[in-house]
Amino acid sequence: MCDPQSRFVARARRRFAMTRECAVLLPGVCAALADPRQPGLDDTCLEKLLDWFRSLTWFDPTVELVRDNPCVTELISSVLALPDPSPSILAFTLQLAGILASSESRFQLLQQEKLLGRLFGREGPRGGAAWEDASVRSAWLKGVHSMLHHLPALHCLCSTGGMDVIFTLQGDPSLFVASAASQLLVHMLTFSVDSETPKALSTEDCDWPPCAQMIVNHIKESLQSSSTSDIEQSLKLLSSLFGSCFGSCYAAWTEVLWLDIAKHIESFLLEETLQAQPVLASLLLNVARSPVFCGTEGSFWALVTSALEHLTPVQAAPLAVGLLKLCKCPQDVRIQALTVLLQPMDCILRAASQPLECAGLLDESVSDPVTVESLLSSKTSCAGLLCQTLAHLEKLLSLKHLIVDLPSVSLLHSLMTILQLCNGFLSPASPLGSTISRNLINSFRVQKSALDVLAALSEKKDCDTLIGSLFDVLLAYLQSPNTNPTVLKKTFQATSKWLVHLQELSSSSSQWQQTEKILEDVFVVLQKRLCSPCWEVRDSSLEFLTSMVKCLREQKEFRQCLLSSEVLRLTENLLEDPESYVRASAVTALGHLALITCFAPESPVIGNLYNKESIVAKLQEILSTDSEGFPRRAVISTFTKWLREGCTGQLEDTEQFVSRVIQTVEHDLDWEVRLGGLELVEVFCSQTICQLSQCPYAPVSSALKNSTPQNELLQVFCRAKLFGFLFGSLCDCDKPVGQRACDVLLGLRGHFYPVSTLENPQEIEDSPAGRGIAWLQRTLRQGSLAQNFPTDGGVGVNFQDPESMMLALGAIDLLELHDELNKSSDHVEESPQSLLQDILATLGTTEDNEVDCY
Repeated sequence: MCDPQSRFVARARRRFAMTRECAVLLPGVCAALADPRQPGLDDTCLEKLLDWFRSLTWFDPTVELVRDNPCVTELISSVLALPDPSPSILAFTLQLAGILASSESRFQLLQQEKLLGRLFGREGPRGGAAWEDASVRSAWLKGVHSMLHHLPALHCLCSTGGMDVIFTLQGDPSLFVASAASQLLVHMLTFSVDSETPKALSTEDCDWPPCAQMIVNHIKESLQSSSTSDIEQSLKLLSSLFGSCFGSCYAAWTEVLWLDIAKHIESFLLEETLQAQPVLASLLLNVARSPVFCGTEGSFWALVTSALEHLTPVQAAPLAVGLLKLCKCPQDVRIQALTVLLQPMDCILRAASQPLECAGLLDESVSDPVTVESLLSSKTSCAGLLCQTLAHLEKLLSLKHLIVDLPSVSLLHSLMTILQLCNGFLSPASPLGSTISRNLINSFRVQKSALDVLAALSEKKDCDTLIGSLFDVLLAYLQSPNTNPTVLKKTFQATSKWLVHLQELSSSSSQWQQTEKILEDVFVVLQKRLCSPCWEVRDSSLEFLTSMVKCLREQKEFRQCLLSSEVLRLTENLLEDPESYVRASAVTALGHLALITCFAPESPVIGNLYNKESIVAKLQEILSTDSEGFPRRAVISTFTKWLREGCTGQLEDTEQFVSRVIQTVEHDLDWEVRLGGLELVEVFCSQTICQLSQCPYAPVSSALKNSTPQNELLQVFCRAKLFGFLFGSLCDCDKPVGQRACDVLLGLRGHFYPVSTLENPQEIEDSPAGRGIAWLQRTLRQGSLAQNFPTDGGVGVNFQDPESMMLALGAIDLLELHDELNKSSDHVEESPQSLLQDILATLGTTEDNEVDCY
C-alpha cells in the first residue's frame, strides 16, 4: 500500500503532467521563439512559460519531458546558433535550461547534447554582446541557481570557471544581479557543505569540501582586500548566509566560518574610514540570531558590545533594537542596547531642561554623548535621528513581552519636550536646547513619530503623575491653527488612547474633577474642528469622535459632556458635507452616537431631532440617494452594527427593517454595499434562529422539519424577502458577493436540513414548485448576471413561499456552487493550453490573432 506522501506525489505528477493539447502546441511555440524574424514577446508571457516548465519539472525528475518533447532542446540549440539573439530570448533560454537541468537525469541528458557548456561554460554567452544586458546576466545566475540541486551540476560549475563569474557578478553595477549572485553563493555554500561533508564540521575539523573551500577563501581574501567594495560584498554575503541559517543543522559549520572571520570584523569596527558599518551591524544582528551563539559565554557578545560603542548612533540603532527583541541576548548587552537607543531622547531632555531640573533618562552613555549632541545640533541630521529613534521605540512598545523595562515616565517627559519644541511652546535655557529647538520647529515628521510613540506609551501604567501636563500638550496641538492636518489626525489618535487611560485612572481614584475638565476642553476643541474649512480636519474629527464613543460611552462624565455640547448637531449637519469621505465618517459617528442618544436603555431626552425613527430615516435616505459609495457602505455597516447589538426592536420591527434595507441594497451599483447587505442578512438569520429555535446550533431532525419553529422561521425569512436577495446574489457579477450569499444559504440549509435528510433532486420536478426549483438550479449553474435574474416568480419560483424555499434549500447543490464560486477566476484563462495559444496568436503564427486575457 502506498504511503500518503507517495500518493500525494503521484497525484501531483498527474496534475502537472503535460497534456496532449499542450504537447501539440509546444513545437509551434518553440519554433516561433527561436525565429529571429518574429516580433519580441512580452516578458510576462515568457515568465508564465517558465513557471509552467517549473511546475512540469517540480514533481517529475525523469527525462521523459525532454525526450518526449524534442522541440525544447531544439529551441535551446536554435537560440545558441543565432549570431545575435535578443536579450529577452537568450535570458529565457538560460532560465529554461537551468529549470530542465534541475534533476540529475535531465542534467546528464543535456550534457550529452553539449548544451549546458554552451550556456553556462566558458564557451557560453559571457563574452558576447548580449552579456552587456543586465537581464542576461541575471538569467545566467537564475539558471545556475535552478540547476544546483545535485552534485554533478555543482562540480561541473566549479570545474568550468563558473565560480569566478559569480564572484565577479557580486560587484555588478545592477543591484538585482549583485543580489542574485550573493544569494547564489549562499545556496552553493550550504548545499556543498550539506551534500559533500560526511560528518558535521567542527572547530577542530575544518576540512571544507572543494566548492565550499573556494567560497570561504574568496570571503577571506575579500575581507583582507584594500577595496571597500570587495569588503562590503563579502559582508553582505555573510549577512545573507547567517540570516538564512536558522536551523541547528547549520550550527557547527557556521561557527567554524565565524571563527575564521571574527578577527576581521573586529578590526573593521575600529576603522573610521571604512564605509561598510551599516552592513556590519546587519551581519552582527544576523549572527546573534543564529543558533550557534545561544550561550552567554564567548567572544561574540564582546564584539557586539564593541559595535554598540563604535558604530554611530544611526548605525547602531537597528542593531540595538534587534538585540532587544532577542530572548537569548545577555542582560548586560541588552541594557547597553537600550542605552544606545535612548541616548537621543536623553540628550533632548537634558538640553531642554534647566540645570538639575531633570536627571535625564540615563545614568551613563555607551558612546560619547558629544556624537549624539552633534547630530541633534545639525539641521540635516536632527530630524532623521529622532524619527529613526522614535520608530524603534514604537516597535518596542508594541511588543507584548519586552525583557528590559523602558523608563516610561522619563520617556514620556522626553516625548512631551520634543512636541513642545516642535510647535515652539518651549524655550530651552541651554545653547544646545536652543539649537535643537530651531532644528525641530514645525517638523511634521518628528511630530508624527513622537505622537505615535505617545499613543503606544498609553498602555503603560506608571505615567499618571504627568497626565495633566500631557493633556496640556495634546490640547495645545488640537487648538493650534498651525497644526498640520496629518499631525492633527495623529494627535486625535493619541488623545483617544490617553482618554481611555484617564478613564481607567478615574475609576480607581478620586480624579473626577480633572477628568471632567479635560473632557470639557476636548469637546470645545472638537466642536471647532468639526467646522473646519479643511475636509481632512473634519474627517479626522469625526473619526476621533467615533473612537471616543466606542471606548467611553459607558462613562457618565463623557456622556454628560457629549450631550451638553454641540457635537451631535454638528455631526448630523456633516451628513450633507460636500466631501463623500466626510459624509461616510459622519454616518459612522452618528451610528455610534445613536447607541447613546436612541438605543441606550435609558436614553436621555434631547428632543425629537435625535429619536430613532428620525436617524433611521436619514440613513436610509443616504443609502438610497447618495451618489458616492463610501457613505452608502458606512450606512449598511452601521445598520449591521445596530442589528448585532439588538437595537432594532422586536422581531417584527427588525423583519421590516431588514426587508426595507435589502430591497434598497440589492440594486446598488457598489458591490461592497451589496456585500454589506448580505452580512446584514447573515446577522438577522442568526439572531432569528436563536430567538425561535430551542438550540440554534443543533441540527433539526426530519421529524421536526414541519414543526412550528421551523415554519415560523421560514415565514419570517420569506416575508423579509431574504431568499430572492440571496439567490439573486449567487449570480452577482462580483464574485465576493456570490461567495458570501452561498455561505449564508449553506448555513440556512445546515439548520433546516441535516445532511442525512436532504431531498432527492430526482423527485423534485414532480411538483409544480419543483419545476421552478429545477429551473433555478440550471440558472445558477449558468452563472447568469444578477440584473437578469428574475425574482418575481415569473418562471414558477416563488421566493416568498416557505414550501418552495424549503425545496430549494434541499434540492439545489449549494456545495457544488460553493466550489465553483471559490475556484480561482483565472483557472481557465491562465491554463497552460491557453498560454501557449496566446503566445502563438501574439507571434502571428495562427490565423486568429486574438489574444485571451490571462
